[in-house]
Amino acid sequence: MNTRRAIIAVTTAAISAAFILVSTASAQPAERGRMARPQGPRVTSPEVAADRHVTFRILAPKAEAVRFSGGDVPGVGQGAEMKKDPNSVWEATLGPLDPGAYRYNFNVDGVSVIDPRNPATSESNTNTWSLVVVPGSEFMDTKDVPHGAVAEVTYFSKSLKRFRRMHVYTPPGYELGQGKFPIFYLLHGAGDCDDAWTSVGRAGFILDNLIAAGKAKPMVVVMPAGHTGPFMFRPRGESGQPPVDEFAQDFQTDIMPYAESHYRVYTDPENRAIAGLSMGGGQTLNIAIATPAKFAYVGVYSSGIFGITGGPGGAPAGPSWEEQHKEVLDNADLKKTIKLLWFATGKDDFLVGTSRATVEMLKKHEFEPVYKESDGAHTWLNWRNYLNEFAPQLFNK
Repeated sequence: MNTRRAIIAVTTAAISAAFILVSTASAQPAERGRMARPQGPRVTSPEVAADRHVTFRILAPKAEAVRFSGGDVPGVGQGAEMKKDPNSVWEATLGPLDPGAYRYNFNVDGVSVIDPRNPATSESNTNTWSLVVVPGSEFMDTKDVPHGAVAEVTYFSKSLKRFRRMHVYTPPGYELGQGKFPIFYLLHGAGDCDDAWTSVGRAGFILDNLIAAGKAKPMVVVMPAGHTGPFMFRPRGESGQPPVDEFAQDFQTDIMPYAESHYRVYTDPENRAIAGLSMGGGQTLNIAIATPAKFAYVGVYSSGIFGITGGPGGAPAGPSWEEQHKEVLDNADLKKTIKLLWFATGKDDFLVGTSRATVEMLKKHEFEPVYKESDGAHTWLNWRNYLNEFAPQLFNK
């Protein structure tokens, strides 16, 4: 028995050794192929230097031309040419850039692509952008303070009969399950979607820093999707009246009821605020002014009543917005409800005339809007600043 066992053990060992040798031999060509495959140079992009110059790179060996594109990056305009090095890495260095968040992409032989080396992205209405954050801002940098949470929330819109998405910020401490908070509805512009305020807009970090510094009250911020279809300035129908505002319907029928039943928030006007930029500013006025008083705090960034000057949206045919809403505009109770009606627009913004005309129209109806003109144009460089100025004024009166 001992001899037989020894023979079996030796035979088994020999078979195992042979199997390992065969397996190793058969694997070696594939391994050699993988090891021999050219890996290309290591590419870092974007690279933010201490002096706030930012270098963008992309490996594109077969490309004929590559351009950098970034809508809010100063001095770029229609794009900046990128230069190719001997390793087929295309590179462009820009700056120094002011602290903030910037969207960008690359145009490779006519094809727009995001940065394959950068996992940070920002969604817009019809596009995805790469995102770079240049530090150095007191109010929107990521700091060692208590942080709230941002959730992507899916809800079913009964008015639109489809699923929709919103982003919701809850302040630090909300997760403890105690107490109620005021609620702030924050709307995006025509080129964006519900992701924009929390990605390129840095809204969560702005609120975190304000709350930590005691400059703003802890609040729930609801950022819905403002588009219900392809964007267009709403034409008037044959009757001269505008068609049904689908977003306003969704907002009042679905967004507000969902937010105010699923989150621990107060639901009285004193604890409600609404603000929006550009398209969202127009939507803000349609919701806050043109409907029964629900909001004590109203903010309009780079916007106003579209068409009030005959500009974007065209000169109104039929009754003007002011004429359609005259009864509401002259309602004394509405003026008592609104504690703050705040406008801000850049001096170089193409909608500055619209903002000025809207403010004057509201004054004519004995509202008391606060109006500020800042430097700059129709960009996120302004809108983050406006949020930082507006939020501390909420829920204090």
